[in-house]
Formats: sequence, structure tokens, C-alpha cells
Amino acid sequence: MIFMKRTNTEPVAVVGGGAAGLMAALSAAETGAGVLLIERNEKVGRKLYITGKGRCNLTNHCTVPELLEHVVRNGKFLYSALTQFPPEAVMAYFENLGVALKTERGGRVFPVSDRAADVVDALYHALPRAGVRLVRDRVREVCLRDGAVCALRGEAGTYPCRAAILATGGASYPATGSTGDGYEMAAVLGHTLLPPKPSLTGLEIEGGECAAMQGLALKNVALTVKNRAGKKLWREQGELLFTHFGLSGPLILTASAYMRQFEKESYTLSIDLKPALTPEMLDARILRDFAAAPNRSFARSLDKLLPSGMIPVIVARSGIEPDRQANAVTRGQRQELVRLLKNLVFSVTGPRPLEEAVVTAGGVKVGEVDPSTMASRKVPGLYFAGELLDVDACTGGYNLQIAWSTGRLAGLSAGREVQET
Repeated sequence: MIFMKRTNTEPVAVVGGGAAGLMAALSAAETGAGVLLIERNEKVGRKLYITGKGRCNLTNHCTVPELLEHVVRNGKFLYSALTQFPPEAVMAYFENLGVALKTERGGRVFPVSDRAADVVDALYHALPRAGVRLVRDRVREVCLRDGAVCALRGEAGTYPCRAAILATGGASYPATGSTGDGYEMAAVLGHTLLPPKPSLTGLEIEGGECAAMQGLALKNVALTVKNRAGKKLWREQGELLFTHFGLSGPLILTASAYMRQFEKESYTLSIDLKPALTPEMLDARILRDFAAAPNRSFARSLDKLLPSGMIPVIVARSGIEPDRQANAVTRGQRQELVRLLKNLVFSVTGPRPLEEAVVTAGGVKVGEVDPSTMASRKVPGLYFAGELLDVDACTGGYNLQIAWSTGRLAGLSAGREVQET
């Protein structure tokens, strides 16, 4: 990507060329304002390239109320931004940029090409058409004059402006450029920061059972998250993966978003391996399997019910001798087996590191930001967008939708401000 040299002064400056920053820059330009986009990386959209496993799940085809049901924190704050630029508007926006879209299971929206690069390229090529100038630099400071934004100071130069939009991302995947620069700048300007924490991340599990099942993926299981008191915090059905450290996969990533208090709380995960079967139906199924080969060992009799990699763990937990013949398994033992299969419990010891998280929970306190404009309530001319804010959602395209919506609102607001002054 080619970065233009600084030749003149633009009234709106956007820091960060990720999803929110790109949308903010293009939206500000729509107002007729001159816009400068400053990105520290060689390429814009570095994190976009890896979203959706390289396919870019760019939104979810749902209504705003449905979307808000999947926002874990501060959904009310996002209402204005999401209403003004909802999923259907985002889809239309990218289709107008030439990105053909498709909707998959759960409303997840992807490029027809299954290439995240097509989304990034569409945004990148839209920048010069909109008159947005791109500069490569790492911004270190927002400069003020009489308490209001007047410039940005980077490692390579100073950029006068009348409005600045911070869209630097969170602190997850630091290799993409999200290293927390925005947090530092916001804090220096007097904004309160909620401590950044990992969200949508794998979970480390007590003991070695998960490592023993490493690589095993389960589909159509139900997962329930409970706290120390046994209160159910969340339940959903889907897919998960056993790993060397514990558990991962779509269900686990979303579950992690509801587990925010590891410092003072503990959590357990309950897996229902057969959610479509009642306990009575499952017992009848086990009885049929046992009756089909009554002289087989208990362990071998489970091969049609469970993946082979899981059988040793289930046998060990059941307390039933693996070599016991199927026809010798008692009714009480069988009922305990049913309870185990419907409620396979794991104790969570903590999340994986923030660097591995899909998104960052925490960030700039939303009470200090005007939800109708994304403008700072503390510093005139300052705006925020995207993951830098203390907002996050479940997997399924919701977090990118938040980035597009807040980026667009911040860009339009900043552009209109400088046009009116």
C-alpha cells in the first residue's frame, strides 16, 4: 500500500486504519471535510485480514434489537450508532463498494469470495476516491490548545487538525498493531479506562483431561456457564474444541465474554453431550447399545455413542470398570453415566492471555463519551470509535458491526463539526 506524503492540513484526523478507523475516515469525507488517516502499519486493515479465519465475518444479518441481545457490555450506549448504521446498511455499503456478500448459518455475513482481503481492498481503494489522505506514522500524543484538539504528534511529524478520531483498537493480537496506544492517549487526556481484559478467548481448564482429548471437536453440544454460587450465567448450543490448555472453539469464545470477574469469582462449564435427548431417551439409547453386544466391555460399548478420544475420560469419570461386561453394568451405574453425559463439568482456572483474545473487553468509559456522536465529553474535538471503547459482543460478526457503526457515527460527527465551525 502507498502512503502519501504530508502536503497540507486536513481538519479531521483519524488514528488507526482498522475497521473502525477506515469507516470513520470514509464517513468524515462524505461530509466534505478534508480527512487524514494515520496508520502505523505497512498496510491498513491488518486485523481484518484474520477475522473469521481469514474470511471476514463482517456483520450479522439481524435486526438491531437482535444484535443488542448479543452485546455483552454497554449495549444501551451503542443503540444510537447501531440504529443509524444497522447491519442491513453495512451490507449495502460493502455491496456498493463491489463486495458481493452471502449470509451463512446464524446470520453470519461473509464475502462471497471467502476472502477477507476483498473487504480490506475495497475500503483501501475507496480512500483516494473519497479524498482521504493516508500517512504512515505512529501517533503518540493528542495536542490541545485552550483545552480543545489542535494537532496529533507522531514519531514522524505533527499533524494539525480540528477534530481527532481515536480508532486504535484494543490490546488483542498486538502483532496487528493493537498495542494499547489509544488507551494511553485517552488516559492522558483525562478519560477513565476500564482495565483491558481478554474477551472471546480460549479458557484454561483444571486438570489434564482436556489435554488428553486435544484436537477433539464436538458439534451440537450445549454449554452452560455457572459462577461459584451455581448461578447460570449463559447457555448456548454449538461447537467447541479440546486443546492442550483447555477448551476453545465458537461456544467457548462466546462463553468467555460472560466471565469477567476471575479476580474474585470462579466459574464452571457444564457440557451436555446429548442435548437433543432427554435423560430417559439417552438411557434407552445406552440400553440398546449394551443389548446389541452384551458381552462387550463397557468401554468398547461406548464407541457408537461417543468419539473415541473422549471414551477414556468418560470411563474414568464414571467409575465403572472399563472391562466390565455391558450386561453387568447396573441400573444405578447406567443412570450415573447418563447424568455424566448430560452434565460433564469442567472447572475454569482462567482465560488465555489478552494477546490471544479475539477482542478486548474494557477500554474508554462510555459514560465519558456522547453516544449520539461518539464525541468525548471531556475534550472538545476528540472522538472515539471501535474496540478502544468499553464495548464488546459475542462472536458472529457483532463486534465488527460495532466497529462499522461507531466508526461511521464518529466520522460523520467529526466531519460535520469541522464543516460547521
